[in-house]
Amino acid sequence: MKKKLIQPVLWIVSVIIAAIVIPLFIDINPLFETSTNKSSETALLREHMVEMSELTTLKYEYSNVIVSRTDKSFSFFDLPDFKYAEAIRLIEYSGYLKAGTDLSKMELSIDEASKNALVTIPEAQILDNVVETEQMTVEDVKGTIFSDYPTQIIIDEINTHKKQLEEEKISQGFLDEANEKAKSFFTSVLDSHGYKADIKFK
Repeated sequence: MKKKLIQPVLWIVSVIIAAIVIPLFIDINPLFETSTNKSSETALLREHMVEMSELTTLKYEYSNVIVSRTDKSFSFFDLPDFKYAEAIRLIEYSGYLKAGTDLSKMELSIDEASKNALVTIPEAQILDNVVETEQMTVEDVKGTIFSDYPTQIIIDEINTHKKQLEEEKISQGFLDEANEKAKSFFTSVLDSHGYKADIKFK
């Protein structure tokens, strides 16, 4: 009977000792410490690069002039339409186009033994296409007391030309340039930390 009681007690004592000793072993074991440090360093380096994301973006500033026309007309029997309130506006504006990659989706893997760092990031995309409306000017070229010029027409004209410019720049390799800028940035940052960078796009 006494022997049967001793065995459970010994098992409980062993569990308690293990619960105390194992965490202490992990804390003092250099293998665990090194692994934790490596993980922390990688996370800090990744965070540092994400914070500097503005340096990876490519910006193109542009300006444009649009000649916009509106008119009012009426028909009288079979006669051609008669225009009685034609208006012409000269719209001048400037803006900028930005391209870059979403660094929140960046993956960073570091091999301390070989000092190699693998960075995987998404392909560049258009981030912004902004018209600086506070600097926009609209000049009356032609108009009468009967003509008016809805603001929405001006907005629609600008948006159409914005989209055309964006498509034109993409066809000229704007996104490829943004990819190269990001690649150069990461290579430089990792090199300054002593790593050989391998940049891949996904």
